[in-house]
Amino acid sequence: MSTVAFIGLGNMGGPMAINLVKAGFTVKAFDLSSVALSHVTEQGAIPAPSACAAAASADVVITMLPAGKHVRGLYLGSDSEKGLLDVVGEGTLLIDCSTIDADSARTVAAKAKEKGLEFVDAPVSGGTAGAAAGTLTFICGGSDVGFSQAQGVLNAMGANLFHAGDSGAGQVAKICNNMLLSVLMVATSESIQMGIDHGLDPKVLSEIMKVSSGGNWTLNKYNPCPGVMENVPSSNDYQGGFMVDLMVKDLGLSQEAALLSNSSTPMGALARSLYVNHARKGNGARDFSSIFEQFNKKG
Repeated sequence: MSTVAFIGLGNMGGPMAINLVKAGFTVKAFDLSSVALSHVTEQGAIPAPSACAAAASADVVITMLPAGKHVRGLYLGSDSEKGLLDVVGEGTLLIDCSTIDADSARTVAAKAKEKGLEFVDAPVSGGTAGAAAGTLTFICGGSDVGFSQAQGVLNAMGANLFHAGDSGAGQVAKICNNMLLSVLMVATSESIQMGIDHGLDPKVLSEIMKVSSGGNWTLNKYNPCPGVMENVPSSNDYQGGFMVDLMVKDLGLSQEAALLSNSSTPMGALARSLYVNHARKGNGARDFSSIFEQFNKKG
């Protein structure tokens, strides 16, 4: 099996790296958080003292980072510090699973191409549950060659692989998906709360809507109302899952993309405003389904 350098071991990256270990890959892991790194190394990954040290002898490099500036900085380096592109070996496959702006992905891909390296932007969908279960969806941008080379390692962490197009296309598709997800979560939350306000049982109402025309992913997999569904953040005080701050970031990316293409996205703009307001009330570190509280008496 190949040696994989995995850099960025948060709520998503950690379970993904562990699934690679379980699949038989040699995983050299790095994260700025010693706690996150320890959790993965306890499962069989090899700790590395730095990102460059992890990547130097790897066949595949996978990164999962917060934003475009972190991806650019890590891969491209600076005047005083080497980037991953300066230390990886010939033929190393580079895969970035972060959700970032498409221009950052294209910039890194172009620099990688200058060095004869394949770079694939492969943001994920499926949440922390999908990361743990190995059922993520990978939305890939890059060349046909890069996508073909990436399939083996991505299949060890996910159930669905899509090639959206050239470099940056994976990011555009992911941003579109998350904008839709945010709108669905807001609409699901306000609908359930209106039913509660009229005396309906939220469990019964949710079951009705799941098999009716209002059915959607948030109802089926991620109900935002506490006590309706087990093993989701809403039944754990909205802990774990996908943070509000990250949804705000992704919705910011969606609106930047809309401006670039002169696209009309009124629902996406409204969802961003609602999530920004929710974050400002101290909910940034909670799961994005906590937007439900904005519609009840607590909100």
